[in-house]
Amino acid sequence: MGNRYRFARELLVMGILRSQDFDRATALEALEKAFGPLAEATEEEDFHWTEYYNPEMGGGIQRSYILFREPVDPSRLPDIKVATNEMEDRFSIDSHRRLNLDPGLLAPGRFSLATTKDRAHRIPLAFGIYAELTLIYQKSGFFPLPWTYPDWASDRTRGLLKNWRLGAVKLYKEESNSKI
Repeated sequence: MGNRYRFARELLVMGILRSQDFDRATALEALEKAFGPLAEATEEEDFHWTEYYNPEMGGGIQRSYILFREPVDPSRLPDIKVATNEMEDRFSIDSHRRLNLDPGLLAPGRFSLATTKDRAHRIPLAFGIYAELTLIYQKSGFFPLPWTYPDWASDRTRGLLKNWRLGAVKLYKEESNSKI
């Protein structure tokens, strides 16, 4: 029989899609109120990976990523996704989102996203929320999987997560061997 250990905390990362008519500062303020202070936030860039969101959010969608300062217990991922869904609804107008939030957890060997969509490669967690293994860290970088969304699979995003991973490695070394 194996021993049970506490989960090491992981770094909370948020992918943000923002419509042109929604203020970025408002989004960041709401996220900090819900999940604590930010460690880093990227500059926004045009979201050009798909037009899937255009009918709902309009053209000119902006993409950015944020890293929160405080690590989280990975078992909180379903609660975090429920909270981000509620935030998206709160800022919607006439059932059209102006903000799309993709919470994920960064660990030394992986990056996982939370989602409400069931697919063969997603694991049910709680409250209708699934976890998707999105990127795997091997040797010197993150590698996408066949289902990884192209914006998360991009060189820029994988490089960003590789840089942020250093904090996850330090945290894992500090917390990984606590028996339950």
